[in-house]
Amino acid sequence: MSIFSLKMEVADNRHYNGQLSSLFTIDEAEKARAFHQKVEGYQPTPLQSLDCLAKEIGVGKILVKDESHRFDLCAFKMLGGAYAIARLLCDEYQLDINVFDFDTLKNDIKEKMTFATATDGNHGRGVAWAANKLGQNAVVYMPKGAADERVNNIRALGAECIVTEMNYDDTVRLAIKTAEESGWKVVQDTAWEGYTKIPTWIMQGYTTLAAEAVDQMKAHAVAKPTHVFLQAGVGALAGGVLGYLCDQYGAENLHSVVIEPDQADCIYRSGISADGDMVNVGGDMATIMVGLACGEPNPLGWPVLRDCATQFVSCQDSVAALGMRVLGNPLGDDPRVISGESGAVGAGLLVAAHYHPDREALMAKLGLNEDSIVLLINTEGDTDPVHYREVVWQGKHPTL
Repeated sequence: MSIFSLKMEVADNRHYNGQLSSLFTIDEAEKARAFHQKVEGYQPTPLQSLDCLAKEIGVGKILVKDESHRFDLCAFKMLGGAYAIARLLCDEYQLDINVFDFDTLKNDIKEKMTFATATDGNHGRGVAWAANKLGQNAVVYMPKGAADERVNNIRALGAECIVTEMNYDDTVRLAIKTAEESGWKVVQDTAWEGYTKIPTWIMQGYTTLAAEAVDQMKAHAVAKPTHVFLQAGVGALAGGVLGYLCDQYGAENLHSVVIEPDQADCIYRSGISADGDMVNVGGDMATIMVGLACGEPNPLGWPVLRDCATQFVSCQDSVAALGMRVLGNPLGDDPRVISGESGAVGAGLLVAAHYHPDREALMAKLGLNEDSIVLLINTEGDTDPVHYREVVWQGKHPTL
């Protein structure tokens, strides 16, 4: 195998203090998981063990939580959207989330509600799916350059989908403005002043996948991971999952690495800032990791990452492309994992570090050795099949 060098800026978190979050706890995760377990078609997504890849890289174990199997949506995002909509409706109709039932509520709602959101694709599809299950309306805004497949998947669920000429963060602002003018309910996975309840529910919904993984690790004879690699857009997934895992294991017992594309590395820049305040990134954010193409940190997720993340990484797109190829073309008897651009960056980082000219220094920086047990989250499958083939078959964004 060739030695090659990809851009990966690894920075220690200068603001770490290990303080646990009161929002993303074991108790809240179990509440969310109990809700998801009652949704028709629910099954825990698989936790795949890539033992041959682990041996190749020189670590003890690599485990991949594969969200490409989440219902028929090919991504984890519905966990947050569906849970938040359910909690919102429970507030609206004075219902108990512990006895929430989609079919019953669908019959009880006399006047249709409209849920609005902005998305790169997966979150909007989750909101559209939940609205469809409840017989409600959804309006989904997408930033410029949205893939046709992602747009069509949302429209197939009966939602209105509008592609803007703006980047993600400006599209969020447009969705909020239009929703306020139209009397719609905003279901957005980032927060701002006066809007925290729904994004908190969304992030709590994401913890279901982490709670599943904790249980599934026992079947692999793993008491706990030593490392978790989490990709970040606004930091909602990373913040919710890390908050839960730190409540489960203790922040001091988990080497957590938060990864972003270098074209949209607002979390990384916040992590290396002198004061620990959030740092925004502007511009087009033209990364293939469209699910991570966000320039403004989630103010609910950032405090968790600031307090508990071990390191932040900013990397080039080829790292994610490498991860897609590695997961889709496994070594030996390892299972094949179909991973989209945003889902594969954790695996890409591992492999890129291993084959880097400065391998020993990078592995040491990441705290990786033969005893390491690394948990990765494949957040999406091939939600853009055309681009997936361009990367995996045609070698787009090469390593050499």
